[in-house]
Amino acid sequence: MQIFKEAKPKILVIGDLMIDHYLWGSCERISPEAPVQVVDINKETTVLGGAGNVVNNLTALGAEVSVSGVIGDDENGKELISMLEAIGVESEKLIFQKGRKTSKKSRVIAVSQQILRYDKESKEDIAATSVEQILAKIQYDIVGYDTIILSDYGKGVLTETLCQGVITLAHQKGVKVLVDPKGSDFSKYRGAYLLTPNKKEAILATGIDIKDDVSLKAALLKLKNECNLDISLITLSEDGIGIYDSEVKTFPTVAKEVFDVTGAGDTVIASIAFALSIDKAIDEVAKFANLAAGVVVGKIGSATVTIDEIEEYEASLHKSTSDAHIKSFEDINAVVSRCRAKGKKVVFTNGCFDILHVGHVKYLQIAKSFGDILIVGLNSDASVSRLKGPSRPVNMAEDRAYLLAALEAVDFVVPFEEDTPYELIKMIQPDVLVKGGDYEGKEVVGTEFAGELKLVDFVDGKSTTKTIEKIQGQKC
Repeated sequence: MQIFKEAKPKILVIGDLMIDHYLWGSCERISPEAPVQVVDINKETTVLGGAGNVVNNLTALGAEVSVSGVIGDDENGKELISMLEAIGVESEKLIFQKGRKTSKKSRVIAVSQQILRYDKESKEDIAATSVEQILAKIQYDIVGYDTIILSDYGKGVLTETLCQGVITLAHQKGVKVLVDPKGSDFSKYRGAYLLTPNKKEAILATGIDIKDDVSLKAALLKLKNECNLDISLITLSEDGIGIYDSEVKTFPTVAKEVFDVTGAGDTVIASIAFALSIDKAIDEVAKFANLAAGVVVGKIGSATVTIDEIEEYEASLHKSTSDAHIKSFEDINAVVSRCRAKGKKVVFTNGCFDILHVGHVKYLQIAKSFGDILIVGLNSDASVSRLKGPSRPVNMAEDRAYLLAALEAVDFVVPFEEDTPYELIKMIQPDVLVKGGDYEGKEVVGTEFAGELKLVDFVDGKSTTKTIEKIQGQKC
């Protein structure tokens, strides 16, 4: 994931921007004026919605985002501009159209239930002059973008003329255009690099009932041919993603828990665009998008995902390499903060783990059973030499860390240079600190920063020293 963390692709989002407005309150009575509930509002929140949620997802991933579309010259339009500026998104390509209403969807929520939604918006196609203005604004710097996303929410911005104009300009400059489509007629997206319809949308657009691999292939081929796509793609909800480039491939979903699918489509197209922008092959793109979706459906409401969250999620599925589990002091601090925010119980232990043996593995398995996340502090080579003598370690720190990180019980490994993990424990402040049974009655470093101390007995006869002695004896 390191290349994803370092990447800053430039992506332009064009589409139906809107504001999602939430009124939060409680409901304890019925109105005396009419048989309706009375909600006492105690909080209001607003977030970017529609194409704005795609923008949110891209900025969370670390992309440099610009946005274009048409909004009204009204108070909601001004609010939307302020919301974009607050997240550092350049909005000079937005067009104000006289008489048009900026989309704002207001939801009344009481006791975690949506009681009512009311919308203020324009849904008719934007004016021809607005289409011309958008194309004029993007044509001179379109080559500076790695990817363009057309996010269609059916509110009239992405007319056929605008879609074809953007796709034509992009083709001339070699820029990929990705589309999150709307409706049953995808012809206005002809020539895009790929579309991201969900299964229901693909069925409506192709007239093919997708129920098995044969019908999936037929739908993918029909979309590819009729829309002249480079790659044909259909999102399949819990079944993952289906793709056709030179052959049909499916990439199963990796969601562990699904709380809310709101905005998952926005996350999918944002993550696909991000990965394509840094020249990832389509197979890796699909896997990355699946991981991103797996994170976001585990959250409530329209949500975003970061590269760190994707990396941690991949690690939790044991689909990642050991490198993803080895963290620096700075990295583990951020990881612990995110774990705590999710209510996870953090366990910490440490050691040299010079020659990994069954005693180590059983010890770590027991340690992990005390919580949700096990972090292992690992003594550096210099530290091991000071503690164990000049002939140690047998294995270098890089090798020891990699082997530890490969264990299912271990979530993260953090190497440290000092003789004790005092500073590391102080920073992490684990809920549970675990040490070997030989510390019974002894002072344990860092106990004052931990919620509780657990002592775990070692497996009799299993130790690095005995393993070394056995090897040396056999050599003799």
